[in-house]
Amino acid sequence: MIVDVKMPGLNGIDLQNVLIEIEREEQLVFVTAHGDIPMCAGAMRAGAVDFLPKPFKPKQLLESVERALTRSAEQRRRESEKNHARGLLERLTPREYEVMQLVAKGMLNKQVGAELGMAEKTVKTHRAHVMQKLRITSVAKLMLALQKAEVPPGAKTGTKV
Repeated sequence: MIVDVKMPGLNGIDLQNVLIEIEREEQLVFVTAHGDIPMCAGAMRAGAVDFLPKPFKPKQLLESVERALTRSAEQRRRESEKNHARGLLERLTPREYEVMQLVAKGMLNKQVGAELGMAEKTVKTHRAHVMQKLRITSVAKLMLALQKAEVPPGAKTGTKV
């Protein structure tokens, strides 16, 4: 979005604050003839792509819009990966989720079994189901899946995303 600091009604800074409040992450490019350094710094800290003082060259605006589009595409890609990873995690049973969290903490099958009161063979079965349902083949890939899903490894067991 290209916004001006002085717009009728809701100005650009207020719009940015509203978007932050409702947890929207639109990429904003500010243009203004009425900005100052603290205003620019505040807008940039809050996530603005750029803050262009008027008059600006068309090339400057195009470059800012390109950066905004690139950031937006990256944001959509990350959100898509997160949703996909969370969707896979939702396939796990509560017990598989517990096993997965303990494995992610670095516990061995024997330790997981002792923690959850089950045989090591049962842990291996649950762990195999986790790997199959998440479509992964290693603990390293499990950690990557949890990172994409924004689930901290070793978070409280039994708590689904």
